[in-house]
Parts: sequence; structure tokens; C-alpha cells
Amino acid sequence: MSKLKVAVVGCGSIARYRHLPEYQLNKNVEIAAVCDIVPARAEEMAEKYGAKAFTDYQELLKLEEIDAISVCLPNYLHAPVSIDALTAGKHVMCEKPMATSSEEAEAMIAAAKENGKKLMIGHNQRFVASHQKAKEIINSGKLGKITSFKTTFGHGGPEGWSIDGAESWFFNKEQAFIGAMGDLGVHKADLMRYLLGEFSEVGSFIETNAKNFSEVDDNAVCILRTVDGVIGTLAASWAYTSNSADNSTIIYGEKGVLKIEADPEYSLIEQYQNGEVIYHKLSKIQTNEDGGQTTTNVIDHFVESILEDKEPLITGEEGKKSLEIILAAIESQVTKRIVSL
Repeated sequence: MSKLKVAVVGCGSIARYRHLPEYQLNKNVEIAAVCDIVPARAEEMAEKYGAKAFTDYQELLKLEEIDAISVCLPNYLHAPVSIDALTAGKHVMCEKPMATSSEEAEAMIAAAKENGKKLMIGHNQRFVASHQKAKEIINSGKLGKITSFKTTFGHGGPEGWSIDGAESWFFNKEQAFIGAMGDLGVHKADLMRYLLGEFSEVGSFIETNAKNFSEVDDNAVCILRTVDGVIGTLAASWAYTSNSADNSTIIYGEKGVLKIEADPEYSLIEQYQNGEVIYHKLSKIQTNEDGGQTTTNVIDHFVESILEDKEPLITGEEGKKSLEIILAAIESQVTKRIVSL
């Protein structure tokens, strides 16, 4: 079987830390092209991976041999570039948040359907071993009725790892649209949907109070209710110092508690009312700070979904539902009301 020919549009940090290394490690893939508006970045990655370099993604899309692309661009470009790629007959892996509005997300989904191509959104937390094990435990009924949760994603901010540092598009409202909530909060919104099902109501406090150079939020706390009445909190922050970074989730049930990525040694701890405690030593969540994300399974799953012609775990529809939780949080902050989904 000939290899899947892929291209990566955007040669910033997420492309360098995840997409390009994971494509290179997949034996069914050939990295055929890369694109960046900064010529030196495109040329550097092209030389490293033996690909063609482009500065105009429209020119790249004219290459008939390209089967799929990764969209690793500022948030405001996710929808237009993805739609152009799908219309050109390419499968698309798009970074999160998938779009800046529900309307953009709908247009992306429609473009995928109209052209018979895969659209996957890069929510990597569904592939983390502890999260998959937690879902298995929850679905088994071992915890009994789930009553509450708290989930947190906080670190020092993208200036610590973005290729452009504090000058990054992440802090520019026109390009990013949203800050920590779009960068980190949407990951946790997607994770909680994966673990607990759909949400019905969202309330929030969203602030820009940690970085005086940022035009977007850097601290947020949301209150959420699932359609089944489970209530909990979601925190997203760029204000945590490097030694206080947090990517944890706690699930509370009538028979016990799951502590996920909340312990330095054990990725998952089950604690039950009867005194039983079960410790799981599983592969940890990979971070940019640890030097890259080369085994997140995101890219492998995308490639597999194309080669086996099956729906990816995080379709455009799934990405849209997670995005809408974040959009509701923004609306709640503006209106000072609880927002129904």
C-alpha cells in the first residue's frame, strides 16, 4: 500500500512538538509538504522532514498528491483554511478550538460532508491512558451514581513554549479570539463530555488579570451541569507557575472517587467508601514543556481513520459541541447569567 501523503500548514510549536514528529513516526505516512508565512520556518521544517516548502497554503492545496493536511494555525484561520482544504479534496486534522463560532464550525462540518472527507479536531485528552481507564470505570457503574467533578488545566502560559514567545498570536484577540479558555478550557470541556456526557448549562467568571500584555483571558472558572444533573467546576489558567502546573480531574461518585492525573506517581487512583484504594501507574500526559508530544495517538488515530475509512473519535460534530461549551462560558461572562446549551 502506498503511503498517505500529508502536509502541515503552520510550522509553529504545535506542528514541531506534535504533528510533524508523530507523522514522521507513523510508517504509513510521508510528509510531503509544509507551509508557513515565515519562509525560514517552512524551509527549516521542509529540510528536516524531506518535504516541499510553501508560504501560500493555496498553492500547497493545488498538489494533487496530498491526501491530508494538519491545520496548525492561529484560531481565526482554522475554519477558512480547513474549508479550503476539504473543498480541495484533502482530509483535515484541525487544531483546537476548531473555530471561533458555531457558524464557522457548521461550515467546516458541511464542507467535510459535501466532499466526503474526514475532519478531525485535535483534542488529545481523550487518548490519555488515565482518561480512557476512567471512562471504563465510570461506564462499569463501579462508582455508582456520579454526583460532581472538578477539572483543571493551568500552566504558565504559551509564551513559555510558543515559537513567538510573548509576541505570539495567542495573546492577540483578533487572531486568537479567546485565551486560556480556548487554549486549555476547551480541552477540559471535551474531556468532561467524553467522561460524563453532554452538558446543559454553563456559568463562568473569566478574567484577564495575570498578563498585562494579553488582549485575551488568562484565568477562568466555569460551573457546569450535565443533562443528567452532575455539577462541577472547570478551571483554565495561564497564571500557574511552572512548578504548579495542573492538568487534573476528580470525579465524585456515590461509592467512590477517581483522582486523575492528580498524583505525581500514579496517573489514576480509585478510592472507595469501603476503604479499597487502587493505584494505576499509566503513561502520563505528555506536555510541550517535557520536550514534545510524540506519542499522543492523535495523529495515529487520524491516519488510521483515513486508511480504514472510519469516523475519527473527535469528529467536527464532537469538536463543535466542545466549542459551544466555551462559547456559552463567554456569553455567561458577558451577560452575568447561566447559559443553557
